[in-house]
Amino acid sequence: MSEQTQERGTSTPRRVVVVGAGMAGVQTAVALREQGFTGSVTLIGAEPHQPYDRPPLSKAVLLGTAEGSAFDVDFEALGIELRLGREVLGVRPAEHELATAEGPVPYDVLVLATGAEPIRLPGAESVPGVHLLRTLDDAERLRPVLARQHDIVVVGAGWIGAEFATAAREAGCAVTVVEAADRPLAGALPAEVAAPMAAWYADAGATLRTHARVRSVEPGAVLLDDGSRLPADAVVVGIGARPATAWLAGSGIELGSHGEVVADDRLCTSAPDVYAVGDCASFPSGRYGERLLVHHWDNALQGPRTVAANILGGATGEPPAVYDPVPYFWSEQFGRFVQYAGHHASADTTLWRGDPTGPSWTVCWLREGRLVALLAVGRPRDLAQGRRLIEAGTPMDPTVLADPARPLRAATA
Repeated sequence: MSEQTQERGTSTPRRVVVVGAGMAGVQTAVALREQGFTGSVTLIGAEPHQPYDRPPLSKAVLLGTAEGSAFDVDFEALGIELRLGREVLGVRPAEHELATAEGPVPYDVLVLATGAEPIRLPGAESVPGVHLLRTLDDAERLRPVLARQHDIVVVGAGWIGAEFATAAREAGCAVTVVEAADRPLAGALPAEVAAPMAAWYADAGATLRTHARVRSVEPGAVLLDDGSRLPADAVVVGIGARPATAWLAGSGIELGSHGEVVADDRLCTSAPDVYAVGDCASFPSGRYGERLLVHHWDNALQGPRTVAANILGGATGEPPAVYDPVPYFWSEQFGRFVQYAGHHASADTTLWRGDPTGPSWTVCWLREGRLVALLAVGRPRDLAQGRRLIEAGTPMDPTVLADPARPLRAATA
């Protein structure tokens, strides 16, 4: 540890440097101040823009109903130094030093919050009219495409593909979504749960083509493996994201099988005085008995509080804070509000509440009689009650649970 980190309970200022100015990085900096940290806090971001929230990019910013989504944070008043438009090249943990394009940056405590970056479609990187949707600049490039009501092909029927297709249809564009799997959200949900969502595309006037692999992209068209040629004034690629950690190569910081930073249950990394939080890090879940890599907004909101508590606890001798959340995310697509809480991989029972062909329904996953996850479509009360039940590990009555007319909390055994 650094000399400053070892000095517990003193007034010696410490330097915390946070790499990444998205939700996880900003919230870490803010949480440090909220929890009483008085040392220096530096927030380094690769983009030149004032730090902003990402969810509005696929809706309000894209459709032009909002100019941006900057965080409502007074960084100057909080004493948080912003270094924006800065490229971080590497880290030398033994020296407690970051390498940046502008020179070395020393730290006493480092927080990795670089998030995830979109996976690009091989061979399409240099083709005109091919877009990603991850940054504010991406959204601003796509806004005039929607305004001109172009024919658009979306590659990938995951969460971001569905959200973009929703916005494009609202803008009056002709939309075709191509998905290599047999259903939308194939990587996120079981087949029987994702299957009803396929009809949402047609209901919104979009075309969904499954079992459709892209062979190549050329100006004005997408060519599929089956020989189909889809006209495309623009192509939007939404085939997933990977942790933005390539810059850590050679640092000695342990990375996992998906390229993510391997953190422990306190969000500490394998390097001393280095934490990792948000989309770039996995953590062990005692609740679910496996390591989780969660690429969702709520994880980037909740994790920073644990990081801040442990940074301060390291100086005061407080017991470590453990991070073991119930994962949560939401998506607005095709006129429906979709929410998910928990982690269903280890479930042994699946129960439905309501008709999946209707406007509102819920799927509940149980393990040994206890709720471990649920997906709620248009039923926010189910989500709110279910999330609390998952956290509590309460035994459930399956018969009551399957009755959509009964509140979830009434199903406790």
